[in-house]
Amino acid sequence: MPNQVRRAGHDGGVADDLRVNSWLVIPASELRERFSRSSGPGGQSVNTTDSRVELSFDVRGSTSLPEHARERALRRLASRLTDGVLTVAASAAPPADEAGPRRPRAPPARQAPSRADQA
Repeated sequence: MPNQVRRAGHDGGVADDLRVNSWLVIPASELRERFSRSSGPGGQSVNTTDSRVELSFDVRGSTSLPEHARERALRRLASRLTDGVLTVAASAAPPADEAGPRRPRAPPARQAPSRADQA
């Protein structure tokens, strides 16, 4: 089983369980995913499709984590948790042909001639 979620369930939940390692599998019922439009620069066609996903896991409320693992996760991830929930976000940049026209680069700045060059 791959370490990734393959598709979303109809209720915002994940369709497949997530195998973390040899002894921990997080049930799909404890994971939530949300799709949205990614922010950032682009042309007219950017942000017309969902290009960002957030995967959330309630560390504090999980029944799949053994107590020692929950305590460790809460302690080590404290700065990344919101009300005991860990959320990981990923977004994709639009393909180059959809990102809008690129501005030409300015030529390198010319240096003023030194006094030695003028003599």
